[in-house]
Amino acid sequence: MKEKPLHFRKIELWLVSITFFLIILSNILGGKVGIGNLGHNNDQMARYFAYIFMPSFMFVAFYLMHMKIIPLYLKEKKMWKLIVFGLLSFFVTWLLVGIFYVSSDLGRNPFVPFYFSGVALYSGYFILASFLKNLILNRKDPSYFTYNILRLTTAYTFLAIFLFKFHRNFNDVITVIYIFIIPALIAIFIYNYFLVYRNREIGKNKPALFYYWLLPILMLITFGIIAGISEAEEAIVVGVVSVAALMLIVNPASNAIFKKYQEHIETLDTLNVQLEEKTTDLKQLRNQINPHFLFNALNTIYGISLQENAEKTSESVQKLGDMMRFMLHENTQEAIPLNREIDYLINYVDLQELRIQEQENIDILFSRKEEHCKGNIAPMLLIPFIENAFKHGISLQKKSWVKINLRCLEGSLHLDINNSIHRKSEEDPENVPSGIGLNNVRQRLNLLYPNRYELVIRENDLEYFVHLSIQLNKS
Repeated sequence: MKEKPLHFRKIELWLVSITFFLIILSNILGGKVGIGNLGHNNDQMARYFAYIFMPSFMFVAFYLMHMKIIPLYLKEKKMWKLIVFGLLSFFVTWLLVGIFYVSSDLGRNPFVPFYFSGVALYSGYFILASFLKNLILNRKDPSYFTYNILRLTTAYTFLAIFLFKFHRNFNDVITVIYIFIIPALIAIFIYNYFLVYRNREIGKNKPALFYYWLLPILMLITFGIIAGISEAEEAIVVGVVSVAALMLIVNPASNAIFKKYQEHIETLDTLNVQLEEKTTDLKQLRNQINPHFLFNALNTIYGISLQENAEKTSESVQKLGDMMRFMLHENTQEAIPLNREIDYLINYVDLQELRIQEQENIDILFSRKEEHCKGNIAPMLLIPFIENAFKHGISLQKKSWVKINLRCLEGSLHLDINNSIHRKSEEDPENVPSGIGLNNVRQRLNLLYPNRYELVIRENDLEYFVHLSIQLNKS
Protein backbone atom coordinates (compact mmCIF):
# COMPACT_ATOMS: atom_id res chain seq x y z
CA MET A 1 0.00 0.00 0.00
CA LYS A 2 1.35 3.40 -0.87
CA GLU A 3 2.64 5.58 1.96
CA LYS A 4 -0.03 8.17 1.29
CA PRO A 5 -3.82 8.19 1.00
CA LEU A 6 -5.21 6.60 -2.13
CA HIS A 7 -7.32 8.68 -4.52
CA PHE A 8 -10.59 7.40 -3.05
CA ARG A 9 -12.90 9.65 -5.02
CA LYS A 10 -11.84 7.94 -8.24
CA ILE A 11 -11.84 4.49 -6.63
CA GLU A 12 -15.39 5.03 -5.35
CA LEU A 13 -16.47 6.26 -8.77
CA TRP A 14 -15.13 3.12 -10.44
CA LEU A 15 -16.74 0.81 -7.87
CA VAL A 16 -20.16 2.44 -8.20
CA SER A 17 -19.87 2.79 -12.00
CA ILE A 18 -19.11 -0.92 -12.48
CA THR A 19 -21.92 -1.88 -10.09
CA PHE A 20 -24.57 0.24 -11.81
CA PHE A 21 -23.31 -0.82 -15.24
CA LEU A 22 -23.88 -4.47 -14.30
CA ILE A 23 -27.29 -3.65 -12.81
CA ILE A 24 -28.44 -1.74 -15.88
CA LEU A 25 -26.98 -4.33 -18.28
CA SER A 26 -28.66 -7.23 -16.47
CA ASN A 27 -31.99 -5.38 -16.54
CA ILE A 28 -31.61 -4.56 -20.24
CA LEU A 29 -31.04 -8.26 -20.91
CA GLY A 30 -34.21 -9.04 -18.99
CA GLY A 31 -32.88 -9.70 -15.51
CA LYS A 32 -36.13 -8.80 -13.70
CA VAL A 33 -38.58 -8.78 -16.62
CA GLY A 34 -37.82 -11.34 -19.28
CA ILE A 35 -37.57 -9.81 -22.75
CA GLY A 36 -39.53 -12.67 -24.20
CA ASN A 37 -42.42 -11.97 -21.81
CA LEU A 38 -42.86 -8.34 -22.79
CA GLY A 39 -45.13 -8.80 -25.80
CA HIS A 40 -47.82 -6.17 -25.84
CA ASN A 41 -48.27 -6.08 -22.08
CA ASN A 42 -48.03 -2.42 -21.12
CA ASP A 43 -47.38 -3.13 -17.43
CA GLN A 44 -44.50 -5.45 -18.27
CA MET A 45 -43.11 -2.89 -20.72
CA ALA A 46 -43.34 -0.09 -18.11
CA ARG A 47 -41.53 -2.22 -15.51
CA TYR A 48 -38.86 -3.16 -18.03
CA PHE A 49 -38.00 0.50 -18.69
CA ALA A 50 -38.37 1.39 -15.00
CA TYR A 51 -35.70 -1.19 -14.06
CA ILE A 52 -33.40 0.45 -16.64
CA PHE A 53 -34.02 4.16 -16.02
CA MET A 54 -34.36 4.20 -12.22
CA PRO A 55 -30.79 2.94 -11.58
CA SER A 56 -29.59 5.19 -14.44
CA PHE A 57 -31.03 8.29 -12.76
CA MET A 58 -29.60 7.23 -9.38
CA PHE A 59 -26.13 6.78 -10.89
CA VAL A 60 -26.28 10.24 -12.55
CA ALA A 61 -27.28 11.75 -9.20
CA PHE A 62 -24.36 9.98 -7.49
CA TYR A 63 -21.92 11.18 -10.16
CA LEU A 64 -23.07 14.80 -9.92
CA MET A 65 -22.91 14.80 -6.14
CA HIS A 66 -19.68 12.82 -5.73
CA MET A 67 -17.61 14.19 -8.62
CA LYS A 68 -18.97 17.72 -9.13
CA ILE A 69 -20.89 19.22 -6.22
CA ILE A 70 -18.77 17.99 -3.28
CA PRO A 71 -15.41 18.74 -5.03
CA LEU A 72 -16.72 22.21 -5.86
CA TYR A 73 -17.54 22.77 -2.19
CA LEU A 74 -14.12 21.47 -1.05
CA LYS A 75 -12.44 23.85 -3.49
CA GLU A 76 -14.48 27.02 -2.88
CA LYS A 77 -15.78 26.34 0.66
CA LYS A 78 -19.16 27.88 -0.22
CA MET A 79 -21.84 26.10 1.80
CA TRP A 80 -24.72 27.65 -0.12
CA LYS A 81 -23.58 26.02 -3.35
CA LEU A 82 -23.39 22.62 -1.66
CA ILE A 83 -26.91 23.00 -0.26
CA VAL A 84 -28.52 24.44 -3.41
CA PHE A 85 -26.93 22.07 -5.94
CA GLY A 86 -27.26 19.09 -3.59
CA LEU A 87 -30.98 19.66 -3.00
CA LEU A 88 -31.55 20.34 -6.70
CA SER A 89 -29.90 17.05 -7.65
CA PHE A 90 -31.82 15.21 -4.91
CA PHE A 91 -35.28 16.49 -5.82
CA VAL A 92 -34.87 16.15 -9.61
CA THR A 93 -33.67 12.57 -9.25
CA TRP A 94 -36.43 11.78 -6.73
CA LEU A 95 -39.03 13.14 -9.17
CA LEU A 96 -37.72 11.15 -12.14
CA VAL A 97 -37.34 7.92 -10.17
CA GLY A 98 -40.77 8.42 -8.60
CA ILE A 99 -42.44 8.81 -11.98
CA PHE A 100 -41.12 5.44 -13.21
CA TYR A 101 -41.68 3.82 -9.81
CA VAL A 102 -45.39 4.76 -9.62
CA SER A 103 -46.22 4.53 -13.34
CA SER A 104 -44.83 0.99 -13.60
CA ASP A 105 -46.93 -0.05 -10.59
CA LEU A 106 -43.84 -1.06 -8.59
CA GLY A 107 -45.32 0.79 -5.62
CA ARG A 108 -47.72 3.51 -4.61
CA ASN A 109 -45.56 5.28 -2.05
CA PRO A 110 -44.50 8.60 -3.62
CA PHE A 111 -41.49 8.77 -1.30
CA VAL A 112 -39.94 5.82 -3.16
CA PRO A 113 -38.45 4.07 -0.10
CA PHE A 114 -35.50 2.44 -1.90
CA TYR A 115 -34.35 5.82 -3.27
CA PHE A 116 -34.35 7.42 0.18
CA SER A 117 -32.58 4.36 1.56
CA GLY A 118 -29.90 4.74 -1.14
CA VAL A 119 -29.44 8.42 -0.26
CA ALA A 120 -29.20 7.48 3.44
CA LEU A 121 -26.53 4.86 2.67
CA TYR A 122 -24.48 7.34 0.67
CA SER A 123 -24.78 9.97 3.43
CA GLY A 124 -23.79 7.38 6.05
CA TYR A 125 -20.75 6.34 4.04
CA PHE A 126 -19.71 9.97 3.54
CA ILE A 127 -19.97 10.65 7.29
CA LEU A 128 -18.04 7.49 8.23
CA ALA A 129 -15.31 8.20 5.64
CA SER A 130 -14.89 11.73 7.05
CA PHE A 131 -14.70 10.29 10.56
CA LEU A 132 -11.96 7.82 9.54
CA LYS A 133 -10.01 10.59 7.84
CA ASN A 134 -10.14 12.85 10.90
CA LEU A 135 -9.41 9.99 13.29
CA ILE A 136 -6.38 8.53 11.47
CA LEU A 137 -4.86 11.18 9.21
CA ASN A 138 -4.94 14.11 11.64
CA ARG A 139 -2.41 12.46 13.94
CA LYS A 140 1.23 13.53 14.13
CA ASP A 141 2.29 10.19 12.65
CA PRO A 142 -0.66 9.01 10.52
CA SER A 143 -0.87 5.38 9.42
CA TYR A 144 -1.72 5.62 5.73
CA PHE A 145 -1.75 1.84 5.40
CA THR A 146 -4.44 1.50 8.10
CA TYR A 147 -6.46 4.35 6.63
CA ASN A 148 -6.36 2.94 3.10
CA ILE A 149 -7.39 -0.56 4.24
CA LEU A 150 -10.26 0.71 6.43
CA ARG A 151 -11.51 3.11 3.75
CA LEU A 152 -11.48 0.41 1.05
CA THR A 153 -13.22 -2.05 3.36
CA THR A 154 -15.83 0.55 4.29
CA ALA A 155 -16.54 1.43 0.65
CA TYR A 156 -16.94 -2.22 -0.33
CA THR A 157 -19.11 -2.97 2.73
CA PHE A 158 -21.53 -0.14 1.99
CA LEU A 159 -21.73 -1.23 -1.63
CA ALA A 160 -22.51 -4.80 -0.53
CA ILE A 161 -25.24 -3.50 1.81
CA PHE A 162 -26.72 -1.52 -1.05
CA LEU A 163 -26.79 -4.59 -3.31
CA PHE A 164 -28.21 -6.84 -0.60
CA LYS A 165 -30.95 -4.35 0.30
CA PHE A 166 -32.03 -3.61 -3.28
CA HIS A 167 -31.49 -6.99 -4.90
CA ARG A 168 -35.18 -7.09 -5.89
CA ASN A 169 -34.53 -4.39 -8.47
CA PHE A 170 -31.94 -6.35 -10.48
CA ASN A 171 -30.63 -9.83 -11.13
CA ASP A 172 -29.64 -11.70 -7.97
CA VAL A 173 -26.48 -12.92 -9.69
CA ILE A 174 -24.91 -9.47 -9.19
CA THR A 175 -25.45 -9.70 -5.41
CA VAL A 176 -23.88 -13.15 -5.36
CA ILE A 177 -20.89 -11.87 -7.36
CA TYR A 178 -20.27 -8.88 -5.08
CA ILE A 179 -20.98 -10.48 -1.71
CA PHE A 180 -19.43 -13.91 -2.26
CA ILE A 181 -17.38 -14.28 -5.43
CA ILE A 182 -15.39 -11.01 -5.37
CA PRO A 183 -14.35 -11.35 -1.68
CA ALA A 184 -13.36 -14.96 -2.38
CA LEU A 185 -11.25 -13.85 -5.36
CA ILE A 186 -9.60 -11.13 -3.27
CA ALA A 187 -8.76 -13.68 -0.58
CA ILE A 188 -7.32 -16.05 -3.21
CA PHE A 189 -5.22 -13.25 -4.72
CA ILE A 190 -3.82 -12.35 -1.29
CA TYR A 191 -3.13 -16.03 -0.54
CA ASN A 192 -1.45 -16.55 -3.89
CA TYR A 193 0.69 -13.42 -3.60
CA PHE A 194 2.04 -13.88 -0.07
CA LEU A 195 2.30 -17.66 0.10
CA VAL A 196 3.00 -18.73 -3.48
CA TYR A 197 4.31 -15.87 -5.61
CA ARG A 198 6.52 -14.24 -2.95
CA ASN A 199 8.07 -17.56 -1.89
CA ARG A 200 8.80 -18.43 -5.51
CA GLU A 201 10.37 -15.01 -6.11
CA ILE A 202 12.83 -15.40 -3.22
CA GLY A 203 13.76 -18.95 -4.25
CA LYS A 204 11.68 -20.90 -1.72
CA ASN A 205 10.21 -23.29 -4.26
CA LYS A 206 9.17 -26.05 -1.84
CA PRO A 207 6.93 -23.82 0.34
CA ALA A 208 5.56 -22.19 -2.83
CA LEU A 209 4.67 -25.60 -4.31
CA PHE A 210 3.13 -26.74 -1.03
CA TYR A 211 0.82 -23.71 -0.76
CA TYR A 212 0.03 -23.88 -4.47
CA TRP A 213 -1.55 -27.34 -4.09
CA LEU A 214 -2.90 -26.80 -0.57
CA LEU A 215 -5.69 -24.42 -1.62
CA PRO A 216 -7.30 -26.59 -4.37
CA ILE A 217 -7.11 -29.65 -2.09
CA LEU A 218 -8.87 -27.76 0.72
CA MET A 219 -11.50 -26.54 -1.74
CA LEU A 220 -12.22 -30.09 -2.93
CA ILE A 221 -12.46 -31.33 0.65
CA THR A 222 -14.81 -28.45 1.57
CA PHE A 223 -17.17 -29.06 -1.36
CA GLY A 224 -17.04 -32.80 -0.65
CA ILE A 225 -18.15 -32.21 2.93
CA ILE A 226 -20.95 -29.89 1.73
CA ALA A 227 -22.10 -32.55 -0.74
CA GLY A 228 -22.08 -35.22 1.98
CA ILE A 229 -24.04 -33.10 4.46
CA SER A 230 -26.58 -31.73 2.00
CA GLU A 231 -26.72 -34.88 -0.12
CA ALA A 232 -26.46 -32.63 -3.17
CA GLU A 233 -24.22 -34.11 -5.85
CA GLU A 234 -24.19 -30.73 -7.57
CA ALA A 235 -21.81 -29.47 -4.88
CA ILE A 236 -19.12 -31.86 -6.14
CA VAL A 237 -19.58 -30.55 -9.69
CA VAL A 238 -19.37 -26.96 -8.40
CA GLY A 239 -16.23 -27.87 -6.48
CA VAL A 240 -14.52 -29.42 -9.50
CA VAL A 241 -15.45 -26.45 -11.69
CA SER A 242 -14.20 -24.01 -9.01
CA VAL A 243 -10.86 -25.81 -8.68
CA ALA A 244 -10.49 -25.92 -12.47
CA ALA A 245 -11.20 -22.19 -12.65
CA LEU A 246 -8.65 -21.59 -9.87
CA MET A 247 -5.89 -23.60 -11.57
CA LEU A 248 -6.56 -22.56 -15.17
CA ILE A 249 -7.78 -18.97 -14.83
CA VAL A 250 -7.37 -17.35 -11.41
CA ASN A 251 -3.80 -18.44 -10.61
CA PRO A 252 -2.33 -17.63 -14.07
CA ALA A 253 -4.20 -14.31 -14.13
CA SER A 254 -3.00 -13.38 -10.63
CA ASN A 255 0.60 -14.32 -11.49
CA ALA A 256 0.44 -12.16 -14.61
CA ILE A 257 -0.92 -9.26 -12.56
CA PHE A 258 1.79 -9.68 -9.89
CA LYS A 259 4.51 -9.81 -12.53
CA LYS A 260 3.15 -6.73 -14.26
CA TYR A 261 2.96 -4.94 -10.92
CA GLN A 262 6.57 -5.90 -10.14
CA GLU A 263 7.71 -4.58 -13.51
CA HIS A 264 5.78 -1.38 -12.86
CA ILE A 265 7.48 -0.95 -9.46
CA GLU A 266 10.92 -1.59 -10.99
CA THR A 267 10.19 0.97 -13.70
CA LEU A 268 9.17 3.50 -11.05
CA ASP A 269 12.36 2.78 -9.09
CA THR A 270 14.44 3.31 -12.22
CA LEU A 271 12.64 6.57 -12.97
CA ASN A 272 13.15 7.71 -9.36
CA VAL A 273 16.89 7.01 -9.61
CA GLN A 274 17.07 8.91 -12.90
CA LEU A 275 15.08 11.77 -11.38
CA GLU A 276 17.44 11.91 -8.39
CA GLU A 277 20.44 11.96 -10.74
CA LYS A 278 18.93 14.79 -12.76
CA THR A 279 18.07 16.65 -9.55
CA THR A 280 21.63 16.21 -8.31
CA ASP A 281 23.00 17.49 -11.63
CA LEU A 282 20.69 20.48 -11.41
CA LYS A 283 21.81 21.20 -7.84
CA GLN A 284 25.43 21.01 -8.92
CA LEU A 285 24.75 23.45 -11.74
CA ARG A 286 23.02 25.79 -9.31
CA ASN A 287 25.87 25.45 -6.83
CA GLN A 288 28.31 26.43 -9.57
CA ILE A 289 26.53 29.70 -10.24
CA ASN A 290 27.72 31.43 -7.06
CA PRO A 291 31.40 30.29 -7.36
CA HIS A 292 31.51 31.40 -10.99
CA PHE A 293 30.02 34.73 -10.04
CA LEU A 294 32.61 35.03 -7.26
CA PHE A 295 35.42 34.16 -9.73
CA ASN A 296 34.32 37.02 -11.96
CA ALA A 297 34.18 39.36 -8.97
CA LEU A 298 37.65 38.26 -7.84
CA ASN A 299 39.02 38.84 -11.35
CA THR A 300 37.56 42.34 -11.28
CA ILE A 301 39.12 43.06 -7.85
CA TYR A 302 42.40 41.58 -9.07
CA GLY A 303 42.41 43.92 -12.08
CA ILE A 304 41.62 46.97 -9.92
CA SER A 305 44.35 46.09 -7.40
CA LEU A 306 46.90 45.81 -10.23
CA GLN A 307 45.88 49.25 -11.54
CA GLU A 308 46.31 50.69 -8.05
CA ASN A 309 49.68 48.91 -7.55
CA ALA A 310 48.30 47.00 -4.55
CA GLU A 311 50.53 43.98 -5.04
CA LYS A 312 49.63 42.32 -1.76
CA THR A 313 45.92 42.57 -2.50
CA SER A 314 46.25 41.31 -6.05
CA GLU A 315 48.41 38.37 -4.94
CA SER A 316 45.91 37.44 -2.21
CA VAL A 317 42.99 37.58 -4.65
CA GLN A 318 44.83 35.46 -7.17
CA LYS A 319 45.71 32.75 -4.66
CA LEU A 320 42.18 32.74 -3.23
CA GLY A 321 40.77 32.35 -6.74
CA ASP A 322 43.09 29.40 -7.42
CA MET A 323 42.02 27.75 -4.18
CA MET A 324 38.32 28.19 -4.95
CA ARG A 325 38.80 26.83 -8.45
CA PHE A 326 40.44 23.76 -6.92
CA MET A 327 37.53 23.31 -4.48
CA LEU A 328 34.98 23.59 -7.26
CA HIS A 329 36.49 21.45 -9.99
CA GLU A 330 38.82 18.94 -8.33
CA ASN A 331 37.61 18.44 -4.79
CA THR A 332 34.72 16.23 -6.00
CA GLN A 333 36.98 13.73 -7.80
CA GLU A 334 38.13 10.45 -6.26
CA ALA A 335 41.80 11.14 -7.04
CA ILE A 336 43.79 14.04 -8.47
CA PRO A 337 47.44 14.56 -9.52
CA LEU A 338 49.64 14.99 -6.45
CA ASN A 339 51.10 18.26 -7.76
CA ARG A 340 47.60 19.82 -7.78
CA GLU A 341 47.15 18.96 -4.10
CA ILE A 342 50.55 20.45 -3.33
CA ASP A 343 49.70 23.63 -5.28
CA TYR A 344 46.62 24.01 -3.09
CA LEU A 345 48.77 23.68 0.05
CA ILE A 346 51.24 26.27 -1.28
CA ASN A 347 48.44 28.74 -2.03
CA TYR A 348 46.96 28.21 1.43
CA VAL A 349 50.29 28.77 3.21
CA ASP A 350 51.12 31.78 1.02
CA LEU A 351 47.75 33.30 1.83
CA GLN A 352 48.39 32.83 5.55
CA GLU A 353 51.84 34.41 5.20
CA LEU A 354 50.34 37.44 3.47
CA ARG A 355 47.92 37.79 6.35
CA ILE A 356 50.57 37.74 9.09
CA GLN A 357 53.75 38.89 7.35
CA GLU A 358 53.87 42.10 9.39
CA GLN A 359 53.96 40.14 12.64
CA GLU A 360 57.56 39.74 13.85
CA ASN A 361 56.72 37.18 16.54
CA ILE A 362 55.40 34.62 14.01
CA ASP A 363 57.62 32.29 12.02
CA ILE A 364 56.32 30.33 9.03
CA LEU A 365 58.55 27.76 7.35
CA PHE A 366 57.41 25.61 4.46
CA SER A 367 60.17 23.41 3.08
CA ARG A 368 59.44 20.92 0.32
CA LYS A 369 61.16 18.62 -2.15
CA GLU A 370 58.89 17.95 -5.12
CA GLU A 371 61.16 16.23 -7.62
CA HIS A 372 59.57 12.81 -6.95
CA CYS A 373 56.03 14.04 -6.29
CA LYS A 374 54.25 12.09 -8.99
CA GLY A 375 51.13 9.98 -9.09
CA ASN A 376 47.65 10.61 -7.72
CA ILE A 377 46.20 11.25 -4.28
CA ALA A 378 42.73 11.70 -2.80
CA PRO A 379 41.91 15.43 -2.74
CA MET A 380 41.87 17.46 0.49
CA LEU A 381 43.75 14.74 2.39
CA LEU A 382 46.71 16.87 3.55
CA ILE A 383 45.19 20.31 4.08
CA PRO A 384 43.33 19.51 7.35
CA PHE A 385 46.64 19.02 9.16
CA ILE A 386 47.97 22.37 7.91
CA GLU A 387 44.68 24.14 8.66
CA ASN A 388 44.82 22.71 12.16
CA ALA A 389 48.39 23.99 12.61
CA PHE A 390 47.48 27.59 11.67
CA LYS A 391 44.24 27.50 13.65
CA HIS A 392 45.85 26.43 16.93
CA GLY A 393 49.44 27.52 16.38
CA ILE A 394 49.15 31.22 15.57
CA SER A 395 48.69 34.01 18.07
CA LEU A 396 49.14 37.70 17.24
CA GLN A 397 50.25 38.43 20.81
CA LYS A 398 52.59 35.50 21.61
CA LYS A 399 55.57 33.84 20.01
CA SER A 400 54.23 31.43 17.37
CA TRP A 401 55.54 29.15 14.68
CA VAL A 402 54.38 26.71 12.04
CA LYS A 403 57.00 24.51 10.39
CA ILE A 404 56.01 22.28 7.49
CA ASN A 405 58.21 19.79 5.73
CA LEU A 406 56.92 18.02 2.63
CA ARG A 407 58.98 15.55 0.64
CA CYS A 408 58.35 12.77 -1.83
CA LEU A 409 60.25 9.56 -2.36
CA GLU A 410 59.65 6.96 -5.03
CA GLY A 411 55.97 6.08 -4.65
CA SER A 412 55.49 7.68 -1.22
CA LEU A 413 54.74 11.05 0.37
CA HIS A 414 55.90 12.33 3.77
CA LEU A 415 54.50 15.32 5.63
CA ASP A 416 55.85 16.63 8.97
CA ILE A 417 54.27 19.55 10.80
CA ASN A 418 55.43 21.22 13.99
CA ASN A 419 53.53 24.16 15.43
CA SER A 420 53.19 26.08 18.64
CA ILE A 421 50.03 25.65 20.73
CA HIS A 422 47.83 28.54 21.77
CA ARG A 423 44.61 27.07 23.10
CA LYS A 424 41.62 29.37 22.64
CA SER A 425 39.02 29.90 25.32
CA GLU A 426 35.39 29.02 24.70
CA GLU A 427 34.55 32.74 24.52
CA ASP A 428 37.10 33.35 21.75
CA PRO A 429 35.18 34.13 18.51
CA GLU A 430 37.81 32.17 16.55
CA ASN A 431 37.15 29.02 18.59
CA VAL A 432 34.64 27.57 16.11
CA PRO A 433 34.76 24.31 14.15
CA SER A 434 36.19 24.78 10.67
CA GLY A 435 37.66 22.70 7.89
CA ILE A 436 37.65 18.92 7.86
CA GLY A 437 38.18 17.22 11.25
CA LEU A 438 41.18 14.99 11.90
CA ASN A 439 38.88 12.08 12.78
CA ASN A 440 37.36 12.41 9.33
CA VAL A 441 40.85 12.30 7.78
CA ARG A 442 41.70 9.15 9.76
CA GLN A 443 38.56 7.45 8.43
CA ARG A 444 39.41 8.44 4.86
CA LEU A 445 42.96 7.13 5.28
CA ASN A 446 41.65 3.82 6.60
CA LEU A 447 39.29 3.49 3.65
CA LEU A 448 41.56 4.74 0.87
CA TYR A 449 45.02 3.62 2.04
CA PRO A 450 44.53 0.61 4.34
CA ASN A 451 47.88 -0.62 5.69
CA ARG A 452 49.60 1.91 3.41
CA TYR A 453 49.90 4.92 5.69
CA GLU A 454 51.43 5.96 8.99
CA LEU A 455 50.00 8.77 11.08
CA VAL A 456 51.71 9.87 14.29
CA ILE A 457 50.42 12.79 16.38
CA ARG A 458 52.18 14.04 19.50
CA GLU A 459 51.74 17.11 21.66
CA ASN A 460 52.92 18.72 24.86
CA ASP A 461 52.16 22.00 26.57
CA LEU A 462 54.08 24.04 23.99
CA GLU A 463 54.13 22.15 20.69
CA TYR A 464 52.12 19.95 18.39
CA PHE A 465 53.74 17.37 16.07
CA VAL A 466 52.26 15.51 13.11
CA HIS A 467 53.97 12.93 10.93
CA LEU A 468 52.11 11.43 7.97
CA SER A 469 53.51 8.98 5.45
CA ILE A 470 51.43 7.58 2.57
CA GLN A 471 52.43 4.87 0.15
CA LEU A 472 50.78 6.15 -3.01
CA ASN A 473 51.52 3.21 -5.29
CA LYS A 474 50.55 -0.34 -4.35
CA SER A 475 53.56 -2.67 -4.18
